[in-house]
Amino acid sequence: MEDNNKILTDQQEEELRAPIAEKIGAIQKQIDDLRKDGSLKIQTLSNRLAAVRSSRTLANDDRKKQIADLESQLAAAKEVEKNNSAKVNALIKEAEDYLKQNYESQYLSKVKASCDVANSQAEAKYNAKLAELKAEYEKTIAGITDQKELKDEKYVYKNKQFDAKLTYDNELQAIKDRRHEAFTYQYHLIDNLRMSKFTVGERFDQWRENYKYTFNRKQFFLKNGLYIVIVLIFIMLAIITPILKNTQLFTLTNILNILQQASPRMFLALGVAGLIVLTGTDLSVGRMVGMGMVTATIIMHNGVNTGAVFGHIFDFTSIVPAGRAWLALLVCVILTTIFATIAGFFFARFKMHPFISTMSNMLIIFGLVTYATKGVSFGAIDPSIPQMFIPKINGFPTIILWSLGAIFVIWFIWNKTTFGKNLFAVGGNPEAASVSGISVFKTILSAFMLAGVMYGIGAWLECMRMVGSGSAAYGQGWDMDAIAACVVGGVSFTGGIGKISGVVVGVLIFTSLTYSLTILGIDTNLQFVFEGIIILAAVTLDCLKYVQKK
Repeated sequence: MEDNNKILTDQQEEELRAPIAEKIGAIQKQIDDLRKDGSLKIQTLSNRLAAVRSSRTLANDDRKKQIADLESQLAAAKEVEKNNSAKVNALIKEAEDYLKQNYESQYLSKVKASCDVANSQAEAKYNAKLAELKAEYEKTIAGITDQKELKDEKYVYKNKQFDAKLTYDNELQAIKDRRHEAFTYQYHLIDNLRMSKFTVGERFDQWRENYKYTFNRKQFFLKNGLYIVIVLIFIMLAIITPILKNTQLFTLTNILNILQQASPRMFLALGVAGLIVLTGTDLSVGRMVGMGMVTATIIMHNGVNTGAVFGHIFDFTSIVPAGRAWLALLVCVILTTIFATIAGFFFARFKMHPFISTMSNMLIIFGLVTYATKGVSFGAIDPSIPQMFIPKINGFPTIILWSLGAIFVIWFIWNKTTFGKNLFAVGGNPEAASVSGISVFKTILSAFMLAGVMYGIGAWLECMRMVGSGSAAYGQGWDMDAIAACVVGGVSFTGGIGKISGVVVGVLIFTSLTYSLTILGIDTNLQFVFEGIIILAAVTLDCLKYVQKK
């Protein structure tokens, strides 16, 4: 009975809040009266002025006359606001001081205490119900020997447990709602007093309360569980690396090396991410890199090429180094875009699964490049070219700036352009997108062309980072790295879901993991095992989220 007295009824809660509402309401009325011909009138006049200025139905003379009249009224209202500002501020301070002194002690703390008692009672009631159901179930099955009847009774028992849990969850949610409403009422009052102007501290308090109110443990771990595990892995690696190798893992030099290695890969992941949004993929990314590396190395080679392509020796030494670099970039982009467009055409036009069209690309590219070059590596490029395009400035590798530029461009395309909106619409539901007037064919083809451009730039940058050494075999496995980075970053194979920030995080995770395991001396083959486990976990979590939505 004592606990019951501590649980507030709706009427008792209203009675506790009444003095606060009455006091603040009286102050609010005074403020509204002062604002009537000042701040509130300014808002109304500003809206009317904007409407008149944008109106296309008014004649010029009428518009000018109305604008002049409204501006005159606006100036008068601003003068009233200025004259009343000291009184308004004093009243606001009086109301806020009253809230600070009384809201928590006279109302909110009592509601919280009531909710705590209600939570305890709901839990006790739920546990008692479970015990009652268990005793009832055991009594029922005591004399039953038939297996079918036992199975039926167990099914009924499970349903009753589920109903009890649902009732318990509903009671907890109602208590949670009550506590949340008591908290937010104070900010409702402040919102009216200040006309929606909150301090940084007040905004943080509201964010924290809203986060706690909407927090769901299961959803949190489904969304962030993989990242938590990966962070723990890196913490473990950072601890054991100094012990085993007598060196620190995450030094400034190592971090810059990781970012430098990740930069070309970022282009590849950003390219393939758009295809995954369309429920597609690209298995030819690695071979695109190999083709781009060979092409860029031949054009930017330091001297006359010693290797031949289809029996022909190329000599680009007559072109200045900067010209050769830009020519290499252009040719790389053209070649990768052509092959990516071909794969996209078969996907868009014939509904061929991109797994097949891009796998065909992979085989064709590797076969052509290997046959043309006889599998020969083309050596180093002119060392002055990387110094021009990706120099290190005071130890900082400027290749990172290229990847930052790519991140911004793709983010802009995804979020600020019609093509970006169409991309997600087609990925989410191509039939609905088609009905709404979106060209599914053009969207898919454009996504593959964009991916091709990104592959070409990524291969060109990798060639300069490695100072050449292009061969057909280069880039093997990079397709899996790019796809894995997207999946770990939350780009869903179910289509229409993905963020650029997730892709960036995915690339950095895999590059950091590979770099860390290499420092530890872990065999390359075992690194593939780690990568495979992470991919499997990421896709599993993605599937679980999709199943829950369904």
